[in-house]
Amino acid sequence: MKFTLGQRDGKCAARTGILCLPHGRVSTPVFMPVGTNGTVKAVTVDDLKKIGFEIILSNTYHLYLRPGQNVVDKAGGLHKFINWDRNILTDSGGFQVFSLSGLRKITCEGVWFQSHVDGSRHFLNPEKAVEIQCVLNSDIQMQLDYCSSWGTSRKEAENALNITSEWLVRAKKTWEEKSANSAYNGSLFSIVQGNFFPDLRKRSAEACIAADTPGIAIGGLSVGEPKEVFVDTLALTAALLPEEKPRYVMGIGTPEYILNAIEHGIDMFDCVLPTREGRNGRVYTRKGPFALKKSENSLDFMPIDKACGCMVCRGYSRAYLRHLFKTGEILCSMLASYHNLYFLNELVQSARIAIEEGRFMEFKKEFLCGYREPDNDK
Repeated sequence: MKFTLGQRDGKCAARTGILCLPHGRVSTPVFMPVGTNGTVKAVTVDDLKKIGFEIILSNTYHLYLRPGQNVVDKAGGLHKFINWDRNILTDSGGFQVFSLSGLRKITCEGVWFQSHVDGSRHFLNPEKAVEIQCVLNSDIQMQLDYCSSWGTSRKEAENALNITSEWLVRAKKTWEEKSANSAYNGSLFSIVQGNFFPDLRKRSAEACIAADTPGIAIGGLSVGEPKEVFVDTLALTAALLPEEKPRYVMGIGTPEYILNAIEHGIDMFDCVLPTREGRNGRVYTRKGPFALKKSENSLDFMPIDKACGCMVCRGYSRAYLRHLFKTGEILCSMLASYHNLYFLNELVQSARIAIEEGRFMEFKKEFLCGYREPDNDK
């Protein structure tokens, strides 16, 4: 992997760049759609290309359970299996194991967990997480980490950090061996943890810097903390990371969080939110999101967003989309998900242009002044 920095805004830490990966170049900042099971829900790979995405995310935990690494291996890797010839980032499965709560046991050696699919028991350690992602042929793979939630005690947060740091050393060793002794040429990213304790965040960032992985991710955010805590922790952590490496914040997908991340020099982010909300009939506009199901849309023959140039806004009205949603038609999920992904991709592209022109902070302020989250969507 090669990362080349482009323009800096000058008034904040926002920056542009180019990631050169095995399946092509990626312009940053970049939003990555999430294809948990090897598919971005309700959106085809052709539509993802039409929107302009150069990289998507898939999930190691889910693909390990179904269809299994042997199936993907026999298919020739995940790219061939899902018919996607651009880049793929895979997470390690750490967050999914974290969310299983009572169905898992974490030790320094690894994690015992119970499958949410059939109840079978499995063991995942940092070495195995790397090996699975090499089979998937991930362009970027993540180390196995131990994520702790908002409200976690300092003692538990420190234990999670110590385990994550130990797992990083083991993951890097396995990744280096695989890279040297096989055809695999994807990159490994380390993950900063430490919960919301500044000194633990600093210690974790130092461990990631010492490991010298090609990129560094910021984990453990958007896990229930208040917005101001998210913003402060993101700013603190981003400032600790080296300029020359790509920075990735895991699991953020609202315009406000994305723009805050870009302001602090973050290059990459992902979230299931735009397609999840699309499937539930919630769509984005420059004035804020709204629910298609609302009765006021029944006779509204305007597009979702008049300023949006996507094929949904060029051809379908709010009234028709509401009709599709109320009748349970699959097409509503497809069109709404497409629109939401297009909206976020266009937002990030506009942010990139604003950085290059030295006006990112003005762009952010102007966008958020017009963007309002409704009190409710009833």
